[in-house]
Amino acid sequence: MKSLVRKTLVVQLQAGETERCPVLAHLAYDAADPFALTVVFSHDGRVLARWTLDREMVGEGLTRPVGEGDVRLSPESRGMWDELRVELLGDTRTDGGRHRAVVFLWAAAVEAFLRETYDVVRPGREEVRVDDFLAELMAEG
Repeated sequence: MKSLVRKTLVVQLQAGETERCPVLAHLAYDAADPFALTVVFSHDGRVLARWTLDREMVGEGLTRPVGEGDVRLSPESRGMWDELRVELLGDTRTDGGRHRAVVFLWAAAVEAFLRETYDVVRPGREEVRVDDFLAELMAEG
């Protein structure tokens, strides 16, 4: 049975007040962590950032604004196509503000990726393996 889903997309990154620029977003889903999606952003072979997102929140972000804190998602229309707008807040700058980047993903590609993850673990069927989690915590201590 398939337990991993991976997809690489070309997305648009906007850092600060700059124009959008294309970067790669490597999306991954692992049934071992059924609530999470991992996104690694890269450009010219360099990893720019790695984020773990809530799978349900990404799905909701396709239809309405969601998120507080470091990650905020919302649908956005750009004429002929719809996008998922992902705002990522990073470390505090010296001026007291926070580093901020906005990534725009083609909504249809995100929906297709989510459908593949739902084939692996259906929404509402996620299981939390508390014993495995506790064993991992105890091993780190």
